[in-house]
Parts: sequence; structure tokens; C-alpha cells
Amino acid sequence: MMGVVASGRAVIEVADLRKSYGPHEAVRGLSFTVSRGEVYGLLGPNGAGKTTTVEILEGHRRRTSGHVQVLGSDPGKRAPELLARIGIVLQQCGLYPHLTVTEAVSHWAGLHAAPRDVDEVIALVGLTDAREQRSGTLSGGQSRRLDLALALVGDPEVLFLDEPTTGFDPAARRAAWATIRDLRALGKTVLLTTHYLDEAQALADRVAIIKDGRLVAEGAPAELGAGAASYRVAYRLEGTHYEQETEDPTELLHRVTAEALSRGQRLDGLSVTRPTLEDVYLGLTTEEAVPA
Repeated sequence: MMGVVASGRAVIEVADLRKSYGPHEAVRGLSFTVSRGEVYGLLGPNGAGKTTTVEILEGHRRRTSGHVQVLGSDPGKRAPELLARIGIVLQQCGLYPHLTVTEAVSHWAGLHAAPRDVDEVIALVGLTDAREQRSGTLSGGQSRRLDLALALVGDPEVLFLDEPTTGFDPAARRAAWATIRDLRALGKTVLLTTHYLDEAQALADRVAIIKDGRLVAEGAPAELGAGAASYRVAYRLEGTHYEQETEDPTELLHRVTAEALSRGQRLDGLSVTRPTLEDVYLGLTTEEAVPA
């Protein structure tokens, strides 16, 4: 499914993207598209080329070769018309520590021709109770929420979220997920990089798994797991755990249940599962051990 165009109008187009740093090729012929209103996740280990790719799409880094368009424009030209239509949440953002949340968001709103309502944005990211708190005193999770508010206040059409929930506690992560889902409902397009596979599973319409600068898998999170050949059948029999993989669980289930019934035995915890996104990701990105 690599390089498949999603249904709907593409607002991000990447074709044979390459980026080299001297002899090192960080991105090696990457191709994908993102449709309007889609949440698209970029997954991969450190050094896979995710951040380089996103920085090229944001216009912060020049590509070596390949075709890239965001909202019909080349981001490498850094046209003000394009920059006004995108929002960015970097892995780390710096703010004046003495500005309150309201002051910071209001200041950013003043940089845009048609910003969203400041109070609405603060509420959307869950910072209403901290609106008069100075940014230098915010917790890590609150700071990331403020980063998101600054990206949203310009009412962008496309949002680039680079590890947006790093440092969040579980409750804050769930609140951020709800915010990102709200963005999808508003018709925003989101390109998300994350190390949290459960986050990609919960939020992304499609994901791309990148390794060594190349696209190794692409598709809806559920489809990537379902596309794997094997089912996993697990059960406990008289205190012993058994687990088997099979391409057709019907015959295996018939056999093991018939044998258990004939012996008057009970199969506890019987389950049939397909590989999860995490299973697929680890299978594609984990280096095989080298024999000593």
C-alpha cells in the first residue's frame, strides 16, 4: 500500500523526496500524500528521517531532490501566503516566560490576518484554568498545550504536530487526543509524528512507517495489522500457556477444542487475535540480532 493516494483532495504531496547531508542520505525516495481533513501519522525509530521530512514540508529545510507540495505550493519557497495557512508544533518551543497564557496567545493572534478567538483556542486546548498563569510556571504538559494553542490561533488549514504529547501524563494525553479529534471534525489536516503507537492507533486515519529514510509500510492502523498473514491463537490448558500462529484459525480451533472436549479438559483464556500496529511496527523496524 506504499504511496497510495487517499480518497479526497490531497493537500500534501511528496514524491521521491531525498535529503542528503554530505555522504549520508537521511531521506531516500520517500513518497506519500495526505488528503484534506486527514490525520496522517509518521512513525519510525530515531534517525528514520521523520523530522527531516517534516522540516522540509514546513519549509525549514531544503530538500536535495524530489517533488513536494503543501496546499498546492512549494514549501521551500516559504511564500507568506502558504505560511499563513499552516500551523506548527515543534518538539521544543520557546516562549517569553513572563507572558501569561492569554497574553501569549493574544500576541500570536495579532500576527495573523484572521485569527481564531483567543478564549476559544485556550478552551480548546484545555488551558482555561491556567489562562492567567505565566508560561514559565506551566507544567510540561501545560506548555505543550500552549504550543498547540499558538499553532491553532491562526486558524491554519494544515497542522504539523511533532511529538505533540511528549511529557504529558495519561490524562493530559487523552485530553490532547480529544483536541486533535476536534481538529479533524473542523476539517483541518494534521501531519503527526509520534513515538507512541497507541497514539497513532487512536488518532491517525493512515500511518506511514519509515525506516532508514524509506517508506516500508503505509495504511490505516487497523489494516496494517489485519494485512499480516497470521492469526495468533492463545489458551491455557491445565495451567500451561499455549500460543500458536496460523493463517487459518478455523481448523486449529476445531482441533484443539475437540481434543479438549474429548478429554474433559477446559481451555482457559482462549483468544484469537491479529497482529497490532505495535507488532507490525516492531517487525518492520527492529534490527535483527547479529550472531556473535
